[in-house]
Amino acid sequence: MTTDSTASWAAAFRSAVLSPYESIELFERRSFAGRTLRQIIRLDGGGTVLRIRLTNRYGKQPLHIGGARLARRTEGSGIESGSDLTVRVDGAEQFTVPVGAELVTDPLDRAVAAGDELALDLWLPEDTGLSTYSAVPLRTGYAVPGNALAATTLDGADGLEELVTRHFIAGADVLAPTGTPVAVAFGDSWFEGTGTTPDTDHRFPDLLNDRLRAAGRDGWVVNQGLSANRLLTDEAGEHALARLERDALQVPGVTHVLIHFGLNDLGIPGQEAYPEPAPGPTAADLVAGLTTLADRIHAAGLTAVATTVGPYRDTIFEGYSTPEGVAVAREVNDWIRGADSPFDAYADFAAAVADPADPDRIDDTYDSGDGLHVNDAGAGALADSVDLATLKI
Repeated sequence: MTTDSTASWAAAFRSAVLSPYESIELFERRSFAGRTLRQIIRLDGGGTVLRIRLTNRYGKQPLHIGGARLARRTEGSGIESGSDLTVRVDGAEQFTVPVGAELVTDPLDRAVAAGDELALDLWLPEDTGLSTYSAVPLRTGYAVPGNALAATTLDGADGLEELVTRHFIAGADVLAPTGTPVAVAFGDSWFEGTGTTPDTDHRFPDLLNDRLRAAGRDGWVVNQGLSANRLLTDEAGEHALARLERDALQVPGVTHVLIHFGLNDLGIPGQEAYPEPAPGPTAADLVAGLTTLADRIHAAGLTAVATTVGPYRDTIFEGYSTPEGVAVAREVNDWIRGADSPFDAYADFAAAVADPADPDRIDDTYDSGDGLHVNDAGAGALADSVDLATLKI
């Protein structure tokens, strides 16, 4: 394996994960037995050596991996012939991820670059139980019966299933020059990419990375967005204050944390109670939570960058938008923009995609169609709203 005393591990890909045992069931819950999963990851940064992070964080039984391989993806479920490498843990080709655990694989001696698409195959010979999963990866995955680790394509295979969720993968790290800056996009669906086109990498962090590369910057952004995630309340996923340490502060190489929270705190209570009203957080509640986030990010020696709460009035989700919630979002945004904000910088998401004639709603040009999430053009507007000088990467 290549080693370099001037290189350090840095996150090159991240995928925030959910428990399949939550009471809010927004996404399909899955288990697998006697199947091979082929799932695609696209690297946000490159390095000389690569390792994969596998997760059984929310599993209720050990996860047995009968074999795993990593290859360069071509198109569809295809991989480049001869490019596959055996993935091992502690030298073993078969291994088990304990209940509640995350495993880091042995390093793979392969140079990779930002934008590389890799296919990770997992042979799952035994029943996995309900899987720890990513809800909106916006990357088509594949599952087939039997051990298909040696297959250069799964297209046309008997029993082929396309997956819209991602399973058992938490991230990938690379050996990169020491000091390479990494920003973590830590937030909700506006970071994860709901509303953008699947399999095109048009999410906000992807497009921000395009800007960074075009500007010749050495660092990059990894995506820890989690759709329906909240700042103050669990589900979907652990609330932001609970998952901050694991999903942002402990990410290898992290130097900056971008945050977008508040929409779901304001909208989900009313959506769940509809047609009855439901109390939501006050502006003071959200300000206190955001201040705690900023303080903890600073205590870790990192730069904290806020984004204003995106507009959402007139969303199609009944009960989600209320006059009271919209007013709170305005108040929180004024605080983020003001002198009392504890953040080092902010990007004005709300202004970037708002209807100029009605700033509480998403402009039609940027609306994905549900009045709550932006489309590809909207994600581009969000990326353009970030002052690259504030990232210093």
